[in-house]
Amino acid sequence: MSDTQRVRLDIAYAGGAFHGWAAQPGLRTVEGMLAEALATITRGTVALTVAGRTDAGVHAAWQVAHVDIASEVWDGLPGRSTRSSGEALADRLNGVLGHMCEADPDVIVRSAAPVADTFDARFSACGRHYRYLAADLRALACPWRLDVAVAKRPLDVAAMGEAARALIGEHDFLPFAKPRPGATTIRHLKQLDVSRTPDGLVAFTLHADAFCHSQVRFMVGALMRVGERARPIGWIGDVLRAGVRDSAVPVAPARGLTLVRVDYPAPENYAAQAERARVVRTLPAR
Repeated sequence: MSDTQRVRLDIAYAGGAFHGWAAQPGLRTVEGMLAEALATITRGTVALTVAGRTDAGVHAAWQVAHVDIASEVWDGLPGRSTRSSGEALADRLNGVLGHMCEADPDVIVRSAAPVADTFDARFSACGRHYRYLAADLRALACPWRLDVAVAKRPLDVAAMGEAARALIGEHDFLPFAKPRPGATTIRHLKQLDVSRTPDGLVAFTLHADAFCHSQVRFMVGALMRVGERARPIGWIGDVLRAGVRDSAVPVAPARGLTLVRVDYPAPENYAAQAERARVVRTLPAR
């Protein structure tokens, strides 16, 4: 019998008050707060693994992380209550996080549940979904909407939608990413739709197996240049085919970006998916 229990945490947070997900000395981060809250409850140091490390200012409606907790601690979490260990952990985490926030909590644990040791929040994931919202008309700008960026000029949604087609598929997205040492920038982008919401905002809807560091914000920033008619529709494809970082590609503000959800296979496929995800990808010869 294992002496630890792997636990899946489903988390939501408003990114504006955080310096991103990853713990950094002296800075307020989502991982740092959660790790501190977990240490308070478990009376020990724990390591969090997350589905995707969001940048500073990026929000999450449904982020996923996992943590290994000593079985004795896990079993004792409900105390004398009738709650499950997962329910008790989520309740206690939210209580501690609430005390750590100066105002309304800006990070919440939606749920905590036991999972198999083969579950890996990062490598078992098979899909990530993001949404980017922008107000391109002054009348639509809402200062209290912290998940909406303000575009500098009106945006041509049809032109951006047409330009986005060049990005669909498996490509080396180096021109639209901040590469990490030793990591591949090859990704399979399955969806990039541009539309108007019922209230008039511009919405970018994205789905890929995974995304590179800042990839979504670079792609949206480039598409906005097309939408402003500062660049032709074919420019996006030209940048992608060039295969190098282009200083002409701007990064869209973090404020408008939200991680909507993370997809996972059936539990019996956790390990196989993790093994596939760990393989450094290359593009087939063309």
